[in-house]
Amino acid sequence: MSKLELTSQERSALRAAAHPLHPIVLIGDRGLTESVLSEIDRSLDAHELIKVRVSGAEREAREAMLATICETLSCAAVHHLGKTLIIYRPDLIAQQTRTDARNATRALRKPSEPYISKKQAAQSRDPKPRDPKPQKSGSSASQTRRSAARSAPTHTIPRRSSGAGSALSLRAGRRGRTTRS
Repeated sequence: MSKLELTSQERSALRAAAHPLHPIVLIGDRGLTESVLSEIDRSLDAHELIKVRVSGAEREAREAMLATICETLSCAAVHHLGKTLIIYRPDLIAQQTRTDARNATRALRKPSEPYISKKQAAQSRDPKPRDPKPQKSGSSASQTRRSAARSAPTHTIPRRSSGAGSALSLRAGRRGRTTRS
């Protein structure tokens, strides 16, 4: 099988996506056995992006393991940092399903049909066109609402009348004048 190649942007995005992941497969002292390869294959089928932890091997041995895994399972090496390997293999069936689901709601038209905007199509499909609310005469309806709002105050803040003193006189609410003798 062939090794999957990634662009630098894809590799960077996958590295960022793999950051919170924990290693799923651990490669022990026996190295890369057939059972470990089958476990990595199952994990890639389930998760697409996995971390593999290698213990007890030198850097050259880890690089050789990574190359073997990528060639055998046709996956891509995203990153190799210390004893942790990040491996990616896209699930083509899941990607195709997502694409089909996204395109399922798209309207398809024949090339010979004219283009109709969504708004026009929705209006033509609607069995009953909706009538706007009947309005009263424009000026009298708005004047009625305004006069009703003025007549009934909805607040309890005292207002200063035109002949009253300054704003400081309203400091603690409405105070009456008291005279001292």
